[in-house]
Amino acid sequence: MKANILRKKHPIFFYKGYDYTVSGGNLHISFDFEISNNISFHPTVVIKNIPKKYPDIENLVFHLGLVEMISYWKLTASPQIVIEAGHLNAKQIAWLTDLIFQGMGEYFFENKLNYTKKDFLSIVSAGVMPKLSLGAPKLSLGNRVLVPIGGGKDAAVTLELLKKAKVPLRPFLLNPKKEQLGIIAQAKAQKPIVVERTIDPKLLKLNRKGYLNGHTPFSAYLAFLATLAAVLFDLKYIALSNERSSNEGNVKYLGKTINHQYSKSYDFEKKFRQYSKEYLSRNVEYFSFLRPLYELQIAKLFSGFKKYFPVFLSCNEAHKTKSGSKKPTGVWCGACAKCLFVFIMLYPFAGEKQTVNIFKKNLLKDAKLKPFLDELTGKKRFKPFECVGTIKETRVALALQGKKDHPMLHAWNAKHFIPKKFEKILKSAISLCYCNDH
Repeated sequence: MKANILRKKHPIFFYKGYDYTVSGGNLHISFDFEISNNISFHPTVVIKNIPKKYPDIENLVFHLGLVEMISYWKLTASPQIVIEAGHLNAKQIAWLTDLIFQGMGEYFFENKLNYTKKDFLSIVSAGVMPKLSLGAPKLSLGNRVLVPIGGGKDAAVTLELLKKAKVPLRPFLLNPKKEQLGIIAQAKAQKPIVVERTIDPKLLKLNRKGYLNGHTPFSAYLAFLATLAAVLFDLKYIALSNERSSNEGNVKYLGKTINHQYSKSYDFEKKFRQYSKEYLSRNVEYFSFLRPLYELQIAKLFSGFKKYFPVFLSCNEAHKTKSGSKKPTGVWCGACAKCLFVFIMLYPFAGEKQTVNIFKKNLLKDAKLKPFLDELTGKKRFKPFECVGTIKETRVALALQGKKDHPMLHAWNAKHFIPKKFEKILKSAISLCYCNDH
């Protein structure tokens, strides 16, 4: 179905409300979204085993709904979003609009939407101002760390380094899969915080009918969800595993740079930290522990933690359901740009035998992957819409085959928000990793 038809048919998207209750020790959250012509959605979030006592979280729940709604708004790209669930001031509306425009760039590109038009989107705040929206509460949070765990190598490196440094932490798992559980099992990380997010089945049904679909800024959703969890569980720090490489975009569209990884970028991290201090929680410190490093450097660190080789998984094809029409495979597909990129990153450090063992074949010898290789190395017009590293580091990794060193392995990006004590841990790990090669 064409976007212009859907935008005319559904001119307004409503964030009507939210609700939350505690039952059986779990926090149950539900949201109420609607697109004009009375199509409603009620996604849910369950945060397991929350403490019996916790501060007022109403404002945090309302904000989680603001990013949750993007997944439903994208069905129609309605020209207007009306926020009835709560109040946003002009500054907050500008922030949310910026997140949608930058975080949904890939979606606009793939659906051929001209989001640069002045009348493309307006956001209206029609709700009552909640008591906490005037400023973030100043809480007394414990000096501990929440570490979101995906299934890939980056989170495993963060977890391993913080554990070795004896940093008190809680792993954070959203809709846990076997690779996430495998990583925390190998790390012997205790007391994970578990969250279950359920999308409304109506979303998938409409996708199958031809309503719009596409990439959303998932890491932005994770930022708001992790902040809510940090406040609930009395954790001061949120240590993400986003790296320097995520700052590089993929392609130009309508004069703008489209970045598949925008909500993992330094720019988003900076803006979210500012927003959080003003409107969410002044005490929570949100930062990326791996921000100074390239993917190549992280791969070198990860290659020293061989216990994770059998359990980690970062192939997106492994979890795709095609709008609920098929079951996810849960294994490396060995046929996508992400698999090829991870293979290229690990090969110089883990060696051919161990890298091939992970993917069950040598991906560099697979002629069918040549188009992806050309995209990853900059020979094609854009970098793949995947969480992959920079074009330069892919080229460096290929040149490293059979070699030990390159200046990029010693690079350090000073643009980060890592607290000093965590910065020392990362610098020490990089230094030790380099010394072990000499």
